[in-house]
Amino acid sequence: MLIVAALLAVAQAAPADVRDSVNWARGSGCRATGTRAPLYDSAQLALAAGRLANGQSLHASLTAVGYLAAQSSAVHVSGVVGDAELRRILAANYCATLTDPALEDFGARRRGRDVWLVLAAPVAVPRTEDAAQVSRQILSLVNEARARGHRCGSKMYGAAAPLVLNAALTRAALAHSQAMARYVAFDHRGRDGSTPAVRVARAGYGDYSLVGENIAAGAMTPAEVTQGWLASPAHCENIMDPRFAEVGIGFAVNLSSGELVYWTQDFAAPRRSARTKSRAGLSP
Repeated sequence: MLIVAALLAVAQAAPADVRDSVNWARGSGCRATGTRAPLYDSAQLALAAGRLANGQSLHASLTAVGYLAAQSSAVHVSGVVGDAELRRILAANYCATLTDPALEDFGARRRGRDVWLVLAAPVAVPRTEDAAQVSRQILSLVNEARARGHRCGSKMYGAAAPLVLNAALTRAALAHSQAMARYVAFDHRGRDGSTPAVRVARAGYGDYSLVGENIAAGAMTPAEVTQGWLASPAHCENIMDPRFAEVGIGFAVNLSSGELVYWTQDFAAPRRSARTKSRAGLSP
């Protein structure tokens, strides 16, 4: 079984002459400034190149082999009679694609005088093991906005005290993100009918006067999701509300969903009086 697996892996790799020609063009054949690392030979993209050669579209080919691409390009070269000819054609016609620094992986299929190339950069989703670091990055960005003040739609908020991460709120945020990812849902109301306030209480936060929640889906980085929240008036108001003192942040990934990453921020204010204010996005 191990021998068969190894043979399959070799069969799916790009032909050595094509690989060398592509990396020659990327590294020195194309006259451009800057140093470019060689492209990584991807067995998945080699399979995608084979599908491309059979007439499938680039998107369909990548989907069929399970490669999640943040960026991708395809090249079809005809009339190749040898390595020198392939290098000449690549350097003369495809330098813009081959030298794109965002592209990391490639695969190739060669049939006679035709060569198909697929170049791509994989989607980089946040890793579960980096959850604490991701939360700290979002917290830092949120507190930067609170420290200098921020306009949320037509409403200007002045500087506010920094938020502090809270373990119970983090549990509530993580649980909701995981549920959204699991069921490919995007809603403040949980699958069990729970509201943000119910989930915060369930997580053991304790007594509070106000709870707020922000959710997002599709953002890939802490900066992207925070920027999106700050650009949306209702989400921005939760971030800037000076009554909130603590926050929990959680995300979950589902690579089979269209959005990939689901995010939740849960905010809370400790109870100071029986009086509460209800508005969109807030739960007493």
